[in-house]
Parts: sequence; structure tokens; C-alpha cells
Amino acid sequence: MATTTMSMLETYPKSINLDRAKLAAAIDALISCSEACTACADACLSEDMVADLTKCIRTNLDCADVCGAAARVLSRHTGYDANLSRSLLEACITACRTCADECAQHADMHEHCRICASACRACGQACRELLAAMN
Repeated sequence: MATTTMSMLETYPKSINLDRAKLAAAIDALISCSEACTACADACLSEDMVADLTKCIRTNLDCADVCGAAARVLSRHTGYDANLSRSLLEACITACRTCADECAQHADMHEHCRICASACRACGQACRELLAAMN
């Protein structure tokens, strides 16, 4: 089933110098990860022991912002800059790894952290696959 992302990429009138399937998978994973991180940060803020989750909240919000920005940049192809895309993917891989590791520390107590860690790992993998296809 084609996602909206893939449908939009298929309608782009010019050539795209990237594997469209990997690009769509990365964009979809970035959007999903950004949403999961935002929701996890909000859920952390609702926990009784919120002070114990300060670092988790910070890494969630950082990852959400980095992934959201990367999704938007990767969705634009006019005047494409491969160096910027590579840098953003590398930043996402780092942010996702950091957030997944932090959320994993809380996953036994907080289901939202387990879900977020999983989304971060999936996003990091999709970003690594697209980055490898670019080199």
C-alpha cells in the first residue's frame, strides 16, 4: 500500500536522484518518530515521578525536532542539496540512538517509553538505509 509520502514522490515532475522507496520509508519513519517522541515527552510530563524523567523529556523533544526538520527537508526536491540531506540524516541517526537508549532505560516502568524507543530505532534504521543509498 502506497503511503501519502510515496504518492507525492511519484507525482514529482522531475527526476529525484534517490531511491524513492527508501526516501519515502525514511520520511514516513521520521514523521512517525517525531510524533512518538512528542507524545512520549508529554506522557513523561504526566508521570508522578516526572523529575526522574527530565533527561528523557529533553531527548524526546530534541529527537522530535530533529526528525521533524529532516522530514520536511527530505520532502523538498527543488534545488536538492545532498550534503544537507546527509548531514540531517546523520543528525537523526544520532538523535534517534540517544533517545532510544534513554527511553529504553524507562521502558519497564513506562509503556510510552518502550513504544518511543522502538520508533526511534526504526527511524534510525530507515535513515541509515537512505544514507547508505546516497553514498
